[in-house]
Amino acid sequence: MDKIEYMQSITLTRPDDWHLHLRDGEAMQAVLPDTALRFARAIVMPNLKPPVTTVTQAAAYRQRILDALPQGMSFEPLMTLYLTDNLPAEEIERAKASSLVHAVKLYPAGATTNSDAGVTDLKKCTVTLARMEKLGVPLLVHGEVTDPAVDIFDREAVFIERVLTPLLKDFPALKIVLEHITTRNGAEFVKTSGANVAATITAHHLLLNRNAIFAGGIRPHHYCLPVLKREIHRQALVAAATSGNPKFFLGTDSAPHAKSAKEAGCGCAGCYTAHAGIELYAEAFEAAGALDKLEGFASFFGADFYGLPRNKETITLVREPWAVPTQQALLANDPLVPLRAGETIAWRLEKSK
Repeated sequence: MDKIEYMQSITLTRPDDWHLHLRDGEAMQAVLPDTALRFARAIVMPNLKPPVTTVTQAAAYRQRILDALPQGMSFEPLMTLYLTDNLPAEEIERAKASSLVHAVKLYPAGATTNSDAGVTDLKKCTVTLARMEKLGVPLLVHGEVTDPAVDIFDREAVFIERVLTPLLKDFPALKIVLEHITTRNGAEFVKTSGANVAATITAHHLLLNRNAIFAGGIRPHHYCLPVLKREIHRQALVAAATSGNPKFFLGTDSAPHAKSAKEAGCGCAGCYTAHAGIELYAEAFEAAGALDKLEGFASFFGADFYGLPRNKETITLVREPWAVPTQQALLANDPLVPLRAGETIAWRLEKSK
């Protein structure tokens, strides 16, 4: 795509979402069309209750997703397994042979939503990690320590120092995606690591800094984990995303929670962005004067890293502001509130081919 200032429309190779929460059951049926309308494929997170820890469970979950897909929509869910302290290496062999499971997700125990079954000590996973390194199965990392003595705004940087750097020394060829990076530290780590290390970046971390959580009062729908950071970190993420470096690619981390679970005394972490899953990125890239870099970030680099073919169909965005609903369906009598609820988004999805 040629660089053109003040574009009125953008046609992109249909993008993929390399980090997505679809939930299950009624909630999944409500949110799946938002993603399928925009993205050809998505890496689907395994943090259900109970978590997806076997290829058999992943295949069943994949089928439930496909069964919920509205007629006429085309979408391919790319499945993942949930790493636990005792996930056997043999399951990695089965995952590699399955053609359905594309990665394994590391949640430090207690780090985020449904992470209670996560890893307590990576030393317990040595044999499994070695098998992943050997077979080229990517490890998708929620990069935060859970030590309560570490400030929440420092947990990504400390994780890189305490966990990720030693991990790469022990497994130098392991494919790693540091997901939803939020700091200058994360961007720099990925940039200076080998070709086997990449990162996803969300639209909300490109568009918002931590002030957004407190603008005019507590804004629970801006609360996510890893939490939004200082403006200097947001700027570093924008620079990484718009650099054209293939180590950085799109992952929405769209995370649907019912309104009652967000607007609560102890609200859930997660921003729902699938309703504008590509449009919000277009805003961020346009603000940086880098719309010509969007296609690589959204449509090419993730597929290349995962060793999958690039999509052939296209989508078109037009410069036409549209109003985001104040809420949308999720559960019976308990809707969700999407990012930018009651506000406008500058780009609108027009069509796909």
